[in-house]
Amino acid sequence: MTVLDIRAILEHLPHRYPMLLVDRVLELEKGKRIVAVKNVSINEPFFTGHFPYLPVMPGVLQVEALAQAAGILSFQTMGRVSDASTVYYFVGIDSARFKRPVVPGDQLRLEVEIVRISRSIWKYAGKATVDGQVAAEAELMCTLREIEPVNGNGNGSGGGTAPGAA
Repeated sequence: MTVLDIRAILEHLPHRYPMLLVDRVLELEKGKRIVAVKNVSINEPFFTGHFPYLPVMPGVLQVEALAQAAGILSFQTMGRVSDASTVYYFVGIDSARFKRPVVPGDQLRLEVEIVRISRSIWKYAGKATVDGQVAAEAELMCTLREIEPVNGNGNGSGGGTAPGAA
């Protein structure tokens, strides 16, 4: 069973503040499952607008946290780390349900299992809990794609869109 601290998480995800939503990995079985946590603080930037009178973590960010945990699991399973030549895209979210609010002071426990790997598409079952109560759950699909190198002015030379991008 693998445990990862924040330094190892930063090696496996390209996300940085304020979009990094995984603080620690408690358990990881390559090719099977991951259990990670997100410590929810009143200092999160989204709380200033969601909602000023009753701070609640947006459900889409709970699903994003599950996807980031899935990304760590996938990179560990493949024996890779995140780098500038690849990106791990969300390509689908099914059966998303939100069962309880997540508020400052909560610890969001992220549990993700690999359901299937089909060619380049990875499918997962994810569940986020607080104190043993389900806060969010969803089926997630992601894919790893090669990206073109960045040219001198900071723009990629390709100009295409991500899978699922509108």
